[in-house]
Amino acid sequence: MSYQGLDYVLFLAAAALLFRLLAARRTLRVALLVAASYAFYALANPAHLVLLAGLTGADWLLVRALHGATGRRRRLWLAAAVTLDLGALAVFKYAAFLTGSVTAGLAALGLDVEPAAFHLGFPLGVSFYVFSSLTYSIDVYRGHCAPADSLLDYAAYVSFFPKLIAGPIARARQFLPQLAAPPRFDDAATGRGLFLILVGLVKKVALADDLSRNLVDRVFDAPQRYSSLEVLAGVYGYAFQIYCDFSGLADIAIGSALLLGLILPRNFDLPYRATNLQDFWRRWHISLSTWLRDYLYIPLGGSRRGPLRTYRNLFVTMLLGGLWHGAGWTFVAWGALHGAGLAATRAFQRRRAARPPAPLGRLLGGLLTFHFVAFCWIFFRAPSFDAARAVLARIAEGSTYAPNLTPRVLAVLFAAALLHYLPRGWHARVRALFVAAPAPAQAAALLVAAVALSHLATTFVPFIYQQF
Repeated sequence: MSYQGLDYVLFLAAAALLFRLLAARRTLRVALLVAASYAFYALANPAHLVLLAGLTGADWLLVRALHGATGRRRRLWLAAAVTLDLGALAVFKYAAFLTGSVTAGLAALGLDVEPAAFHLGFPLGVSFYVFSSLTYSIDVYRGHCAPADSLLDYAAYVSFFPKLIAGPIARARQFLPQLAAPPRFDDAATGRGLFLILVGLVKKVALADDLSRNLVDRVFDAPQRYSSLEVLAGVYGYAFQIYCDFSGLADIAIGSALLLGLILPRNFDLPYRATNLQDFWRRWHISLSTWLRDYLYIPLGGSRRGPLRTYRNLFVTMLLGGLWHGAGWTFVAWGALHGAGLAATRAFQRRRAARPPAPLGRLLGGLLTFHFVAFCWIFFRAPSFDAARAVLARIAEGSTYAPNLTPRVLAVLFAAALLHYLPRGWHARVRALFVAAPAPAQAAALLVAAVALSHLATTFVPFIYQQF
């Protein structure tokens, strides 16, 4: 079941209705969330439920032991929980990549070694629910979060189906108290939820998927067939495709949670309006960037030990953040570029001290930031360094003929950019009009949009972040 399909809309409607009927029965409503989430996940691959359920049960037991221990025993229980989660991630996500890299390295030295074969399959969303588990374990250890009252509550937190496949990465201390409290349903929250789902579907199907099919995939698959201008448009197209795709998925997840009386954290804040790279990471994939800050950058030392240590910590954090995104050296390069860019940004800020940039400086900073991010996206999207070099080489040629930039392609690219750069007040006014409409009209609008968009989608394009 895909989040952009009509079947998901019907599944969500049934789950929300049952959840509201069981609102007064705490155990039953939490059990419903777990059952719905496991059913949703089983439709991808029932065998992978074993990993999800196994990690959930083991982490719950380990953290209960951690909470009841003192001194060195607490650290050992935490180490066991972290090792279990990261070990599962290493085996299921990185084993083939690591063995392939070692084999290639040995081959470069003239040693012919038969690589080990891994056929475990890639569990959808494994990076996201492992990070949720790590958050819970570390927060309980730090005293920032009380342990879950029951295994059922913890299973609902880890597997909650709107966020299970691709986030946002919710903190246990934010989510678990919502399960304990009686859910509050009001017309305004329901209206906001339906509006977010509608906007998310439009972003995904009408914008991201159209850019993917008619521009981005073609350019990145064979850049030599296109002019420099067309390839550059493909790079810009991917920047807006991945934003519309991922922020659309976040909108659907947050909106779905609102229909169930639950709140998930915001994950995007118009990132291409950022005036520097640090600002970009405050706006892009917020739940991951704050996770990396709180659980990796700060424990490494943050900015407490002088500028050189700060730059190193930024670089290491983003390098590991790149590796989290995918088991490939292009993702590592993407993370390294962002790490180096953040270090350079911090060094520049230190030299300027507290002087705020002038309006022209903010404009130039915004243009530079967007183009640096777009340049980095080339390595994120390209399947190999050779493919990335081919894209860059084609852009450098400077050819300007553009028969493939049809009016439809340009219109969709313009619409995606316009959606991002429209004044915030316009979006708020449209949302207010939708929320003020009668509930039957809201539901009808969502259903009509889902049906129309399902006919618009000529081919199925999975969400980009489902692969992580």
